[in-house]
Amino acid sequence: MRSSNPVFSRRGFSRDNGYAGFNAQPQAGGPAVGTQGNPYAQGSPYAPQGGNPYAQNPYAQTPYAPQDGQHGAPPQAPPAADRMTMDDVVARSAMTLGTVVVGAVLAWAVLPVSPSSWGLAIGAALIAMVLALVQVFKRKASPALILSYAAFEGVFLGVISEMFNSRWSGAPFQAVLGTMAIAGATLLVYRAGWIRVTARYARIGMTIAIGFVLIMAVNLLLVVFGIAPDGGLRSMGALGAIVGILALVLGAFFLTLDFKQIEDGVAYGAPRQESWLAAFGLTMTLVWIYIEMLRLVAIFSGDD
Repeated sequence: MRSSNPVFSRRGFSRDNGYAGFNAQPQAGGPAVGTQGNPYAQGSPYAPQGGNPYAQNPYAQTPYAPQDGQHGAPPQAPPAADRMTMDDVVARSAMTLGTVVVGAVLAWAVLPVSPSSWGLAIGAALIAMVLALVQVFKRKASPALILSYAAFEGVFLGVISEMFNSRWSGAPFQAVLGTMAIAGATLLVYRAGWIRVTARYARIGMTIAIGFVLIMAVNLLLVVFGIAPDGGLRSMGALGAIVGILALVLGAFFLTLDFKQIEDGVAYGAPRQESWLAAFGLTMTLVWIYIEMLRLVAIFSGDD
């Protein structure tokens, strides 16, 4: 299972990353440890072909890859001390999201509500997007790059939040609460097993997500060229509310995929540095949810 999040899909916290079942010993009367649900187990349609145990392993060129003369040995996971844990993901996520919050608070406190501030917000958003793209296409996680992205994203969110608050008092606070509620509810549903992240689930969700993004891109072009006044599908009316709700549902969908990839990365022994990519991916998804929640709060608040 690969995540829709480009951060995860680049390095793959999935079962096809080659960590599943490493160094597992058979249990008496049962299958080898780590083979249940392991696509590399004997007989799996995803098992490497031609006897190559390193096929599809994105970490095959890392320091943990077999050395010369050991190509007949099974691939080795990183030492236990170097493997990603849930605590690592939580700590890195707290640092990344904390940087976003600090950047937003400083931008809110220092920059006044003005056209120049809006221009600065757009510039910060563009820089954040460039930094995000650079990190996505890097082979390794760069904490400095990720935290820089978070800082510029925070500036952008701080400015637009202040602008929304100046017109719809309390909207940012409500959006934060809404974002926390969606993230918490999604995690609860995921952990309870009410949502199973299967290949079919991902395919259907990704089909909807790709269609949504393409339609929004066309809508943006129509707005820019003045063909669709008042924002088109992203207006501040009933149609905009429906689109916003759909965007929030997609955000929750992305979160379930992210949770699955993190869970698999921890279970299958991904390197500790991958926790930075997990934090990066979660931050991007939560920013998506916050922005959509901010718009919805404004729509339902009316023009008061």
